[in-house]
Amino acid sequence: MSGRRTRKSPKIRETAADDSAAPAAIAASAMPASRADRSKSARRRKRAATVLEERIGYHFTDPSQLEIALTHISALRGARNRAGSYQRLEFLGDHVLGLVISDMLYRAFPKADEGELSRRLADLVRKETCTDIARSIDLGYKAAEQLVERLWEVRLRATAQPLRDPKTVLQEWAQARGLPTPAYREVARSGPDHNPEFRVAVQLPAFAPAEGMGRSKRAAEQAAAAAMLAREGVKPARRNG
Repeated sequence: MSGRRTRKSPKIRETAADDSAAPAAIAASAMPASRADRSKSARRRKRAATVLEERIGYHFTDPSQLEIALTHISALRGARNRAGSYQRLEFLGDHVLGLVISDMLYRAFPKADEGELSRRLADLVRKETCTDIARSIDLGYKAAEQLVERLWEVRLRATAQPLRDPKTVLQEWAQARGLPTPAYREVARSGPDHNPEFRVAVQLPAFAPAEGMGRSKRAAEQAAAAAMLAREGVKPARRNG
């Protein structure tokens, strides 16, 4: 990304749901829409992007980068499209944030040793601090919360039995086809030691690997299993059949 920079801006992770909460307006517009709504969505994205740029003091010369930064992978279809979500930029942003804060600490505390600098860095990049920064520029979590609650509440309150564990479902699906137990492999690990994020791949013979991410290896394995099940069109089974 490149552009006219007017002041340093923090890393952005949360979004909002209307023009006064610009990020979610952009992210929400990435969902599938009818042909008649596309032009309206495009205008809304452009308007929301302008609001966000004014708020953070940075102008994007490539608007698509801003839209990608605010697009969750669940809004995309197919494993090949995962590069169109925020995850690659988040990987870059995590390291850029760490580098910039490290440089600021190095200059601000010339007598501090490595241990003190590391502790200060961990405190400044932890999720609670990032949340405070997001609130300070009014990213509008409440608006996003209201949108999600409205769209998901009915499903949340459904009386259906909970879904079975994706790893178990995948293993049973594989065994039913004479395949070995799925193998899980850690692909990458990012983030600070106190709050890491894991990327895990699951593999089965004759099938392309599928990947998942999570704050623990187990969560990442579950996500990878779910990704493979979804790709192969296997619907999650309920606990009671």
